[in-house]
Amino acid sequence: MAEEWIDTIEEEEPQFEHFRLNIDAGQEPMRVDKYMSTHLEKTSRNRIQSAIKNGYVMVGEKTVKANYIVRPGDVIRFVMPYERRGVEIVPQDIPLDIIYEDSDLLIVNKAAGMVVHPGHGNYDGTLVNALAHHLGVVPSEENDERGGFLVHRIDKDTSGLLLISKNDEAQLSLAKQFFERSVDRCYQAIVWGDVKEDTGTIDAPLERDPSERTRYRIAKEEEDGKRAVTHWTVLERFGFVTLVECILETGRTHQIRVHMASMGHPIFNDEKYGGSEIRKGTIYAKYRQFIHNCFKICPRQALHAKTLGFTHPRSGKRMQFDSTLPEDMTALLEKWRKYSENMPYE
Repeated sequence: MAEEWIDTIEEEEPQFEHFRLNIDAGQEPMRVDKYMSTHLEKTSRNRIQSAIKNGYVMVGEKTVKANYIVRPGDVIRFVMPYERRGVEIVPQDIPLDIIYEDSDLLIVNKAAGMVVHPGHGNYDGTLVNALAHHLGVVPSEENDERGGFLVHRIDKDTSGLLLISKNDEAQLSLAKQFFERSVDRCYQAIVWGDVKEDTGTIDAPLERDPSERTRYRIAKEEEDGKRAVTHWTVLERFGFVTLVECILETGRTHQIRVHMASMGHPIFNDEKYGGSEIRKGTIYAKYRQFIHNCFKICPRQALHAKTLGFTHPRSGKRMQFDSTLPEDMTALLEKWRKYSENMPYE
């Protein structure tokens, strides 16, 4: 029996499904498209054919065509864009903060509050609508089945760097790098509480919260969850909140948000995971008013995708990009600095 392995690797939501099929020693010669259809019963033949046509199917390090004959010992690795949700992409002239652009890719610094992809309740005004206008290409069934050139995406209320491919070759290379976890992703977050240790690692699998499908939680049973690893380092302490750097080893949906909350340090003003409550501090009305003012300064989870590093799909050169913290987070930090200077907490 061939082994199927599926991994979703992006912090907020993946654009690709990733698979690996190991060919058994007793396998009879068979075309790769037929083999995949036989062993991926939940995947339509059209999706498989599209993946092969677009160069998303590899044996070893080489892409293969539909008539490739699988043999014992082969390892088939492939990615498939998730199926589109049937939302029409309308190009819209929306300003983009483009950090870098060439013929293969671009890096966008997404503002908090911008939805990445059209969907229920957000049919326009999204990053993909802006990209369709900027690039002059509208996604279709033959052209990026779901993401509109996106290799990954981050949540609406998370700010920071996003990597976008501009052609099939770049998309395949970048998706493969995310699959192999060779992309460097560093976030900064303001979290509740005085984090005592200077650095640490959270290795805790995640699963959907059955009581609320838009939330995730630490898996009750390890085998039921997907492995998630976050390495964190304290950058600055303010007594009641702490600025931390989070480096993703894996990248699951809401990974940083769930992991920090599991430590008792939810991200400041993260409504979904308890960060919009006054978690630490005093009971005095003046302090409570100060916190409410802080919530107004940064009216979203204080999480920013700050650094992105990867290998350029054409040149092979290692590239790294960094973005400064947005104004709402810098203003929040400055307010906490002044507050902590005037109120000792040790």
